[in-house]
Amino acid sequence: MNAIEIKNLSKSFRGMYAVDHLCMTVPMGAIYGFIGENGSGKSTTMKLLCGHLVPDGGEIKLFGRDYTDPGVRVRVGALIENAGCFPGSSIYQNLMMQCINLGLENADEEIMRVLKIVRMEENANLKFKSCSLGMKQRVGIAMALLGNPALLILDEPINGLDTDGMRIMREILTDITKEYGCTVLISSHVLGELEKIATHYGIIRRGRIIMELSAEEMDSRAEVFTTVKAKDMDGAYRLLKNTYKDVRREGEDLRVYDVEDTESIASTLLRAGHEILEIKKNKIGLEEYYVELMSGKEDENND
Repeated sequence: MNAIEIKNLSKSFRGMYAVDHLCMTVPMGAIYGFIGENGSGKSTTMKLLCGHLVPDGGEIKLFGRDYTDPGVRVRVGALIENAGCFPGSSIYQNLMMQCINLGLENADEEIMRVLKIVRMEENANLKFKSCSLGMKQRVGIAMALLGNPALLILDEPINGLDTDGMRIMREILTDITKEYGCTVLISSHVLGELEKIATHYGIIRRGRIIMELSAEEMDSRAEVFTTVKAKDMDGAYRLLKNTYKDVRREGEDLRVYDVEDTESIASTLLRAGHEILEIKKNKIGLEEYYVELMSGKEDENND
């Protein structure tokens, strides 16, 4: 059984499709990175999943049941846009109000449980308006975790966070899936961070999913290249360009593609008298893969 199964989902505004016959599958226990440009339909899809919008057509199933089924709706937690907290109230008070809204028993225990998950048990009495951006995002996740949902839907929770805030968020999301068995659907523009935690990806463009793949599949598709730094970069580039089929200048590096033997590249440079400062093997990351896919290079490579 999958956590999310969507078939031919559509939503239009003023005659324009925001979501256009979208099909999507999120396995149970996954951290599913939902990727796309601004206006591609990510937030609209998430709002449809949460029941904030009514679809024009299509089918949404959560854990094998229709998404409108009350029995499955209680298994979904979400943070869309912001936490929706009262600024002058404490974190504890905001969470207590949500517990009352949800009709949760043992509210005090539940609040302390979710605050522990998001590493904020010592900040319960802090007013929400005094929280940093990262803390506010964690409060929003704590609120979404009330009631112990099986599916967590997060719309760009790591955007705008500093390095430490991103690290903490990564740890929280990994713990949620590993320790509590929760499935996470997360959108973000910070692809380098998303790559560190996602187990699956869905790439959306103009309201349609153009590719779904696991992290292992993405890794197997990623091009291998050798990064070279030399004292004379211009001379090294000319030499390698005349020797190997695919050599590119990327920022301060030279990249040699489709050559597995790093030693042969080093020998070529050394025989010509070039001083090598650095040489190592690499793979393109999620961000580069995404850019290539959007530019059509992936299709060219598959022809």
